[in-house]
Amino acid sequence: MRELAEALRRRYAGRAPGLLGAERACAVLCPLVETPEGPSLLYEVRAASLRQGGEVCFPGGWMEAGEGPVQCALRETWEELSIPEEAVEILGLSDFICNSRGFILQPVLGLVSEAGLAALNPSPAEVAETFTAPLSFFRDTPPMVYRYDLVPQVPEDFPYEEVGVPPDYPWSRGRTEVPVWRWQGRAIWGMTARITRDIIQWI
Repeated sequence: MRELAEALRRRYAGRAPGLLGAERACAVLCPLVETPEGPSLLYEVRAASLRQGGEVCFPGGWMEAGEGPVQCALRETWEELSIPEEAVEILGLSDFICNSRGFILQPVLGLVSEAGLAALNPSPAEVAETFTAPLSFFRDTPPMVYRYDLVPQVPEDFPYEEVGVPPDYPWSRGRTEVPVWRWQGRAIWGMTARITRDIIQWI
């Protein structure tokens, strides 16, 4: 038993807890920029050739081996928008989102310098366009919020008797919110809107 305990101690030593069952992790940069309208968030529209093409999002993607959320967010921002790492001042990490598809999304809030914004050059393979929206708009305009139920669909061959519960077992149900903002003909919605709303709540 002592040998097993020591092996487990080594396994957990210095380990940062994650989310049980999460298969992958990604990070996005939430770029704060200065515009004539005041402090604003910089968004991109995904290229039509990508999955979920045409949707509004923040720059980001999957974390690579040995990479943390900050490194991932900065790398993806460079690859997608050509904003160099040194042009971004990291302000902190927001609460992460657990997606029902089995991954964690970690938002990273960063202040982009004037030089960084001037270097903006979206990659056409990934980004159709970029735009900014002032924080004042989000602060003064509540999003439309839509809700839907997450209903369990249990397999017909589930071993109810074996696990000791009846066939009419009250499986837990979920409910999720989908906030939507409309800004100059674009829809900011879903996880991107949830991250935006979280940022605004702290201002």
